[in-house]
Order: sequence, then C-alpha cells, then structure tokens
Amino acid sequence: MQADVIVIGAGAAGLLCAGIAGQRGRRVVVLDHAETIGEKIRISGGGRCNFTNRDSRAENFLSLNPAFVKSALARYTPQDFIALVRAYRIGFHEKHHGQLFCDDRATQIVAMLQSECAKGDVELRHPVSVESIGREGAQWTVNTLAGVMRAQHLVIATGGLPVPAIGATAFALDVARQFGLRVTDVRPGLVPLAFTDNVFAQLGGLSGVSLSARICAGAAGHRYGQACFDDDLLITHKGLSGPAVLQASSYWYEGEEVSVQWASPEVLAQVFADTRLGAKTTEGVLMAVLPERLARSFADQMELLGCRWAEVGRRDREQLAECLTNWRVKPAGTLGWKKAEVMLGGVDTRDLNSKTMAANGQPGLFFIGECVDVTGHLGGHNFQWAWASAHACAMAI
Repeated sequence: MQADVIVIGAGAAGLLCAGIAGQRGRRVVVLDHAETIGEKIRISGGGRCNFTNRDSRAENFLSLNPAFVKSALARYTPQDFIALVRAYRIGFHEKHHGQLFCDDRATQIVAMLQSECAKGDVELRHPVSVESIGREGAQWTVNTLAGVMRAQHLVIATGGLPVPAIGATAFALDVARQFGLRVTDVRPGLVPLAFTDNVFAQLGGLSGVSLSARICAGAAGHRYGQACFDDDLLITHKGLSGPAVLQASSYWYEGEEVSVQWASPEVLAQVFADTRLGAKTTEGVLMAVLPERLARSFADQMELLGCRWAEVGRRDREQLAECLTNWRVKPAGTLGWKKAEVMLGGVDTRDLNSKTMAANGQPGLFFIGECVDVTGHLGGHNFQWAWASAHACAMAI
C-alpha cells in the first residue's frame, strides 16, 4: 500500500497529527497495535481527561534541552485546542491551576480526534502489528502482518513506557536507535514514592490521611535542578502520593532525600505562640494545623503525646517545629511504570528539529508526543505537548 504519511500510534499526538495532515490533503494511514485506540486518553484524569492547561508554557516542561518546546508550544497554544473542543460542543471545566477537564467522559476527546481524522479521509488500521521498518530510497517501508506499506513520511507517535497494561512499549525508542538517533535515559515520572518499613514505623496507621503540604526534591546541578510544589499530599499504605508528590517525583533520584513541609513556618509560629493553648495537649495544639491522626503521630514520635502544651519546653518546641517544617526522608523508590503517568527522557531533542519534529539526517522521519525527551508537569501539560508537537509535525509534511 502507498500513502503520503504513515503514523504509527493512535494516541493523542498520533490522531491529531493524522487529522491535520489529512485535512491538508495528505493521504494518511494510522497504524496501532491495540484493539481499542486512545486508551491512555480514556483513562486520564479519572476518566474525564485533563486535556490541556490554560496556562501551559515552556516553564512547565522538563527536558535536557528546555528551549526545545518553545517553537511548537508557541504555534499551537492551549487556546487553539480549546477552540477545537468548543467546536465539538464538548463541555469542560477548570479545576484549579488552569487544569481543564471534560464535564462528561474522556471518550469524547477520542471521538473528536477520530472525527478530525475522518474529515481528512485518514485510514485508521488497528489492531496491526508492525514487524519492521526500513527505507527504500526516499520511501519508508513498514512491514506488518497485513502487508507492506510505503510512504514518504513516517511519524512515530507510540508514546512511552508508563501503563504497560494498556500496551505501552519502548517501540519509539527502539526505532530511534535503529536509525542512529540518541535516546536519553528514561525513568518513570509523575509517580507515587514508596518508603521502607523503617519509615512506615513512623507513619503507622496513617494510610488515607490527606492534606495540603509542600514537598521539595532534586538539587542544584542535577538533571532538572530542584523544585518545590505546594499541593495535596496523600499518605498511602506504600508511601506518599497525591499531586504534590507526583510533581516532586520527576525531580527525585534514587538514593536522595525529599523534604516535606507539613505546615507553613508562619502559621506554625502563630499557633505555638498562642498562650491560650497552654492547657491543651501537644496533639491538640497540632490539630490546629494538621489532621488528627497526623498530629497524634508527630506528638508520639517526639514523645510528647498527652503532654500539656504549657509544660513542653523551648527545645522540644523547636525540634517539633523543625520536624513539621522540614521533615526529611529517603524514599526506597517509586511505584514504577505501572503507576507512572509519564516517561521522563526519550528521543534526544538534539537529534530533532524543534520546528518540525523531524529527525536530523533521516528525511521524512518524525517523532512526536511522549516518546520525545519532553515531559510536562502534572495538570494537562503533557497533553498540550502532544497537541503542539503533533501540529508542528503535521504542518511540515
């Protein structure tokens, strides 16, 4: 079969790229190995798809080359995708921090992308297994169990390694290496952190406790530096989760500590200085700033459980304040690819054109979406990169 463009991967980036290219008059075929396409879109955002972030900008992305994202993001903005969503009369709402979700179901976004493909007479073929990829002159050849397909342009949009249960593989990375492109180290991102039994001895019985906190990870001179996030934190039976922790996990490396500020120093200082609380127990005072179970746990760890606050000395108060504002712990690891939302690292941006997503030295080969060494913060930024990189590619083919 002959086409102008073959897109491998019918996810967010692949479908939008195919739809735009098809509507520009290109003959496009999309191949995917899954029975049901768009599964990662369907399960995202609790089934409602956090499809973009109104405030998405270059500062919201991690890459060894931070400037790489600027061109694509500038040419296809969140407002552009919002306009597409509105054109399909899909209701949506903003939760917080610019995060936009469907009012109803994430499958509406999948249906919208399929409709965009239909407008461009794009041929969607799935499930189709790709056996090998080669090159014959100016043509790319894709060998499948259904036969050989040829096209001048080949777009790899197969995503990363998270959620192997829905078919995630290293296909894009393998293709990049096959044709001489570099691949940066990859690891799970936006993923819960796991603790050792030792740490759990301190947090015994706290599974399910949730609160707003600040968590910091990373360090100056590291791959992405250091970052702190103020958001919800959840104590689980395995460690820490919640938006703040997922964000920090992208900056954390094995063997390093993270620090948690359970309560702000300013608020804590005000509570500790309130002379009217002298008759309360230590845990009773801490309940002014912490959930009850967490307050009791910290009072117990400091051997102050049940002690009247007026009888707690200055040194004990200082140690308690330090523990609550700079609680340092060394995670045992992350919960891995099964629980990760994104992949950090990927196809090295030094080998890609930032304006077109084309591979340097390999005419007609493109990489878009999550497989590229570009990873967004939590909150719709990764979808915005999928849309922006897809648009940049589609406009170049």
